[in-house]
Amino acid sequence: MGVFSEVFADEFDGADLDRSTWLPAYLPAWSSTSASAATYAVHNGSLTLSIPPEQGLWCAGDHEPPLRVSGIQSGTWSGPVGSTRGQQRYREGLTVREEQPRLEGWLPSSGRVEIRCAMSLSPRSMAAMWLSGFEDDPAQEQCGELCVVEVFGKDLRPGSAEVGIGVKAFRDPALRQDFAAPRVEVDVAEMHTYAVDWDADTAVFTVDDEVVRRCAGPPTYPLQVMVAVFDFPAW
Repeated sequence: MGVFSEVFADEFDGADLDRSTWLPAYLPAWSSTSASAATYAVHNGSLTLSIPPEQGLWCAGDHEPPLRVSGIQSGTWSGPVGSTRGQQRYREGLTVREEQPRLEGWLPSSGRVEIRCAMSLSPRSMAAMWLSGFEDDPAQEQCGELCVVEVFGKDLRPGSAEVGIGVKAFRDPALRQDFAAPRVEVDVAEMHTYAVDWDADTAVFTVDDEVVRRCAGPPTYPLQVMVAVFDFPAW
């Protein structure tokens, strides 16, 4: 890995999200911007994502298992209503319900991305930060992901957590699935730094600068940053 100079940082030190970088909604093309809107607050240099009891299901009646989500993403686009062109399709035959304007807020293709965060999780919730292909290539095969951190509340133990990390290939034939959730001695309720350093050869995943996993052949096309919390009511 080389030495990377800082090209982007968000300390969340304003009164709200920078809308030229972040969309506070989760994959809105498959529902709508309003129906997928995040519950969030920006205060004292931090972003808080939460899911209050009254927040509705995401893609209710279609996505299985049922879930609720609050998330932000650094890019979005879609084809017109009724088309199948959109990001992170969760099933075959999915069609756009609300056309999305193009946002290229921050789309890194190599380097280092990190998040410093704390998580408050119940046994039926999950929190994650991942980099997902912008997926605007003609075949929509540039859809692979670098999962920087993914933690399910049901997998917590006193002083440790199963931390999901690695490469998810999805429909990208050029990638190899290489994802695992090793148990790491970390209290996710406290502030920790989760990061990935990657180039065309290797992705190195760390927690507080300690290497947890290395994955060969990561994606190096434009990736959007996704940060979200999830609730699974069926659990």
